Order: sequence, then structure tokens, then C-alpha cells
Amino acid sequence: MNSKELRKKYLEFFESKGHLIVPSDSLIPENDSTTLFTGSGMQPMIPYLLGEKHPGGKRLADSQKCFRTGDMEKVGDNRHNTFFEMLGNWSFGDYFKLEQIEWIFEFLIEEIKLEPEKLYITVFRGNEKINIPKDSEAVKKWQACFLKYNIKAKDVDNAEVKGMQDGRIFYYSDDKNWWSRVGKPDNMPIGEPGGPDSEMFYDLGADLKKHENSEWKNKPCHVNCDCGRFIEIGNNVFMEYIRTKGGFIKLKQKNVDFGGGLERLIMVAQGKDNIFETDLFINIINKISELSGGKTYKDNFKAFEIIADHLKAATFIMSDERGIYPSNTDQGYIVRRLIRRAIRYGRQLGITESPWTKEIAKIVAHDYGDIYPELIKNINKVIDQFKEEEIKFAKTLEQGLKEFEKLSAQKIISGKQAFDLYQTYGFPFEITEELALEKNQTVNKLEFEHKLNQHKNLSRTASAGMFKGGLADTSEATIKYHTAAHLLLAALRKVLGEQVIQKGSNITAERLRFDFSHDAKMTEEEKKQVEILVNQAIKSDLPVICEEMTLEEARKKGAHGIFDSKYGEKVKIYAIGDKELCFSREICGGPHVDKIGNLGNFKIKKEESSSSGVRRIKAILE
Repeated sequence: MNSKELRKKYLEFFESKGHLIVPSDSLIPENDSTTLFTGSGMQPMIPYLLGEKHPGGKRLADSQKCFRTGDMEKVGDNRHNTFFEMLGNWSFGDYFKLEQIEWIFEFLIEEIKLEPEKLYITVFRGNEKINIPKDSEAVKKWQACFLKYNIKAKDVDNAEVKGMQDGRIFYYSDDKNWWSRVGKPDNMPIGEPGGPDSEMFYDLGADLKKHENSEWKNKPCHVNCDCGRFIEIGNNVFMEYIRTKGGFIKLKQKNVDFGGGLERLIMVAQGKDNIFETDLFINIINKISELSGGKTYKDNFKAFEIIADHLKAATFIMSDERGIYPSNTDQGYIVRRLIRRAIRYGRQLGITESPWTKEIAKIVAHDYGDIYPELIKNINKVIDQFKEEEIKFAKTLEQGLKEFEKLSAQKIISGKQAFDLYQTYGFPFEITEELALEKNQTVNKLEFEHKLNQHKNLSRTASAGMFKGGLADTSEATIKYHTAAHLLLAALRKVLGEQVIQKGSNITAERLRFDFSHDAKMTEEEKKQVEILVNQAIKSDLPVICEEMTLEEARKKGAHGIFDSKYGEKVKIYAIGDKELCFSREICGGPHVDKIGNLGNFKIKKEESSSSGVRRIKAILE
């Protein structure tokens, strides 16, 4: 079985269980300020988990493109990657725990032929402080599923202290078996949904070599110990709680949110213990070997994995219809970091061809183009961006080399000096170390790492402040700004032209940040015209009308929306206006105000470049 067959089997299986199959949402979140990228399958589904009606019904399934910035430093251990596909199925107030466990067990064992003897389960231990009990119901259902295959699934506690204890089902606390977008219950803001989860692990084999030289050598082995023996292949989230000022209460509906990484599922289905040896990566790995003059993955696995993962991720992000290109801010900074980190490891492998990163992009488009056609559609733009970034990075390295030469008289290069080279000139520490070795110099690596960690902590704090809030915040102020975003896009299209499309937004209760396609700085007159149009619409107190219709009907009515097929056969259209005057008509999940007369005065505070071909407006409602 290859990855395409597994993806198809999964979607067809849940379609047979009454689910509508919906396409992947964008990698760049719309109106969700909690995160830079779509990092989970549930992220685009938050409104429906909170009770809003989905036009596709109460049962959905999909394969969602995901990217997790936080995993960048973990790539290189055979199992972590920043870009991945999350196979998901959803119940919005329909079926719940018992059906989900039975179906996913059937899929794993009967459809993709995993061995039940190698499957292990974790469940929620319970938390008295928030008054949520141990998940005994899930335990009983899992035990019944295993018993069909003559396996007595013993449930045990304290595996992290006592080890496996001949168990198959293990209880863990809320740092392991509770799921929300922000992790543990203590971290959840008011209005954030979450719930206990039940994770599935696969046994890759008790190979003692995985323990010999690791920190796990003398520690009890259990499914969550990260020693290398077990790998998580899926997570069933039973989302039935929401955090309020008074504590956790039940949501109006019980939801199921399943997510299983395609990369890990195909790995275990193919009997491998490494995602980079599956068909999802093998063509890229072979190309890296060719570019590096025949170097092998086996002897250079970390460099190969970083190059393969990072350039695949950058290709997907840039080819997205809301595509983000390399820059020095926000998402663009992450894209730049992915590409330059890959180039650095390519240099380590001795890749001299220039430009070369585009060759990986071509393979990604070839391997995934039939599933994600935007890769084929936008491949030339992506290739141009890769070429440009290689040229820019070469200049950066040249500047860094000149600065390094100024340190040539020193015997020891301080950590601060190495960090300044890294921070100011983008000069990788490994290159500083290489050059120092050639000149019989040493580098204070401990001090450099200390400076780097300080920088990372500051960046995290700034990011947390910048991206607080999000779709879970359904306050009146946030909903007003969400509606104002529709008015802004319509006004921009009227002033700048119909070619303008939304490239992303970041909405809080205090302000609106809106990215759109445009290749020139807006003039003062253009900004003033946009403000006038939006404020005229607000003064007209136009109604906001929500309709459900087919894609064909939506197109005929001139509705805007890049991802106008993400909801399957039917979509939600929010129109601002009436038959006499329709100011805006967009495909959107909501929520919005009923009438726009009370939005206030719309004011553009700043208009600036976001990335190549993308402008950004920051605006408020006074």
C-alpha cells in the first residue's frame, strides 16, 4: 500500500459511515490569530465544534495540510516533520465516543492491516481540580475491540513511573491526554473548547539499540517515553468541554475530532520505522543524493531529513493560494528560515549546483500535484522564490564572511560574537565553527547557545503577545472586526481592481490586520477611498444575510473566496447588503453581526509590505 492508496482508503471508509469528504483548508489561517499556520485538522473546524452549523452536515472527513513551526528543531530523528497531512473525521454533535473507537479500530486493523498485538492506547486519567473524571467509558470500549482479536487489554496507571506492567491501555494526565489548541486545561483561555483524548500508539519493536546511548537507558519504558520504541499514529479527541470564567462546563454538543498523521500511518502500514523511507519522501531523498554527488541518506540522515522536510514545507506554504513568500516578518520569516536552513545543510553535504532548491520543489509538485493542484498551478512562482532566496542567502553569507575575517586575530571567538554573526548576518553557527577550525580558533558554543535560547524565549513571548485571541473568541468586538474584514476586501477590490484577493488576516477584539495581493504601495488617495467606501456601507446599516447554496450557485452570484470548494457540495455565503445594493458577497464560515450600522468608524492605521506581492493593512473601528 502506498500513501495515495491509504489516504483514499481512509476517506472512503468514513464516507461509508455517512461522512461528507471535504477538501483541505489553507495552510494560512483565515481570521484565526492564535497561530501563524494551520497546525491541526481541528483548527478550521472551531466554529462548528462550538455549535455553528456546517453546510456539509454533522459528519465530515478530510486530509488537512498542516505545518508546525515548533517541530522545526525536532526534524532529524526519523519521525518528526514540520509539514504533514492530518487525516481527520469529525462529529459535530452527532456520534460520540463509542462509535469513534469502534470505527477507527476497524479501519486500522481491517482496512490497512495493522497488527492488533502492536497497538497500544492511552486515555485520560481524570483531573479532580477541574472536576473531570477518569475516562472509564473509553477504556471499556477499547477493551471490547481488542477482545474481538482475543487480546485481553489490561488497563494500568503510573506507567511513567512503573513501566508497562503488562498493560495495553494506559492512563495519563492532562499534559498527555487532554487536547485543545493551546494544550493543557490550565493554558486554555476563556471560550476555548477542549476535552479528554485517547491516543493510539504502535510498537516498532523493543530494539535495545534504541536505548543503549540514550537518556532512556535506565528509565522505565512506556508508550509515552519517546525512547523510539513506540510512535503515536492517531488521536481521538472527545471534545465536550469549554472553559468559562467559572471553570469548565459541557459544550452544547458533544464532538469527535480524530487526527492521524498520514506520514506515520503509512510508515507503520509499510512496516518501516522511518517516515523518510516511505513513498512520501523517497523521491526527494534520491534527488538530494544525486545533487550531493552520491552521498547516502544512511550516512547523513539528519541533513537529508532537514532538507527534505524544510523544502517540502516551504513549497506547500508558497504554493498555497494564500501563499506566503520569504520575508523578515511573521509567516514570511518562517519560510525564509526553512529555505536557508535547508541551503545550509545542502552546503554541509557539498551541494554546489546553484540554484538547486527548485529541484526539490519540482518533485513535491510532481508527487502531490494530483491531490493538491495548487502545487502545479503555482510551481513557477515557487521556483522563482527559491532562486531569489538562494541568491539573497549567498550575499548574506558573503557579508558574514567579511565580518568573520575581522575576528581572525582572536584565538577564541566569544558566544556573543558568534551570535551577532548569526543574528545580524544570518551566518549559521556551524559555518562559524567550520571556519574557526580551519584557522585553529575555538568558539564558545555554550555562550552562543545561551544567547540563542534568550533570543528564542523573547521571540516566543513576542509571538504569544502578537497572536493572542482567535476564533474561539466570539466576543462582540471580534465579530465586528470579522465583518469589517469583508467590507475592507470589497472596498479594496473596488479601488485597486478585481484582481485583489485576500492572503490572510489576523483579528482580535482590538484591531484588524489584513493581507491582500497587490504589487505596489497604496497611495494616500487610495487609502482614503477605501475608508470612505467602508464607512459609507456602515452608515447605510446594510443587513448581513447568510445563505447556503451549491458551489455553482455561489459562482453565478459572484461570491468571492479562494477556497470555494473546501466545504464540498454546499457552501455558506455571507452577503452584506440587499437586492438593491450588495456591497460584499463571500464564502465564509462566520460568525458576523446581523447589521453593520453599529460597527463604528473604520480607520486605516497603517499600510505596509507583508511579503513579495502582498500588502498588509492594520485598521481599527473607532
